[in-house]
Formats: sequence, C-alpha cells, structure tokens
Amino acid sequence: MTPDCQCVRSSDTVLTAARKMAELDVGALPICGEDNKLKGMLTDRDIVVKVVAQRKDPIGIDAGDLADGVPVVAQADDDVERVLQLMADHQVRRLPVIDHNELVGIIAQADIARILEHRASGEVVEAISQE
Repeated sequence: MTPDCQCVRSSDTVLTAARKMAELDVGALPICGEDNKLKGMLTDRDIVVKVVAQRKDPIGIDAGDLADGVPVVAQADDDVERVLQLMADHQVRRLPVIDHNELVGIIAQADIARILEHRASGEVVEAISQE
C-alpha cells in the first residue's frame, strides 16, 4: 500500500488534477470532497476518455464531475484475499484504503504482485484484467 496518498478535491478542475498527476508521477488520484470524505477515483484514462476525447474543456469540468457512483474501497484491516477479490469483482487495478472512513492509502495491483509468488502474481493480473 502507498500510505499518505494525496487527493484531488472534487471542486478542483480536471486540469488541476492532471497537473497534480504529472507532478506526482501517478496515473490515479482519489477524489475527496470538501469534507475530506472519499468521493471516487480519477484516472488518467478518465481524463482522456471523458474529457479530451469528448473535446471538453478541462478547465470547465471539476474532478468530482467524473466520480461515478460509490467508490470501491478496501478497509485497512482487509487481508490480501479480500483485496484481490474486490479488485477482480470490480475490475480495478487500484483501491483506496480507508480506516474509520478516513483515507489512509491506496493499494495497487503492483503492490500485491510484489508480495506474492510469481505464479500467484500472474493469476492476480489475469483476474483483475478480465473483460
């Protein structure tokens, strides 16, 4: 897990979020509301598909506008099997980790792959990447 991850505010523009991703060299950021509660995840793919490809103005769209539904999260005390199941069930490569409704980090597919044996790591990638 990557602890102490930074959020993009739901009221920040998509341009601000993209610049933050570039600055941090990450492909996804949690979207947090003004109340510091997790609202969703924003990926570089979201920006490309939902903004750039649609010829929308990244200054005129807030990051929160791209948050879809209730975010899928892992709890801080979830075991690896639970995290893997969540990732596979929801076809996501990154999960925000919360503890008592507070964002404490993000766990990525790569984090899990690093701690598993080679064969199990391949199975994880396959399960998460199914269409």
